[in-house]
Amino acid sequence: MPKIIVLAHEHICPNGAEFEAQKGVSICDNLLQQHIDIEHACEKVAACTTCHVIVRKGYQSLNDIEDAEEDLLDMAWGLTSQSRLSCQAIVADEDLTIEMPKYTKNHASEGH
Repeated sequence: MPKIIVLAHEHICPNGAEFEAQKGVSICDNLLQQHIDIEHACEKVAACTTCHVIVRKGYQSLNDIEDAEEDLLDMAWGLTSQSRLSCQAIVADEDLTIEMPKYTKNHASEGH
């Protein structure tokens, strides 16, 4: 079974985490099942960028990125060549190491 390693994030996962992931399920749903409260303002329909993650290891094992996701990612804070919307990235056979960016563009979470 693949594992997901979550690098420490000051607010969402201060100590980091490591757990066995469900294959065929999105990174976002895997995180939520482990009570790691990643933002998902659009309720996982790829209409925002609040669930943006950077896949530091295992990126190539994920499903192919679609044009709509790629277009949305252009608006994400801290975009890298290894960025994915966690609601669209489906876990396969390889272990993943993910990092959640420090900020999102969710004004509600920023106190505005």
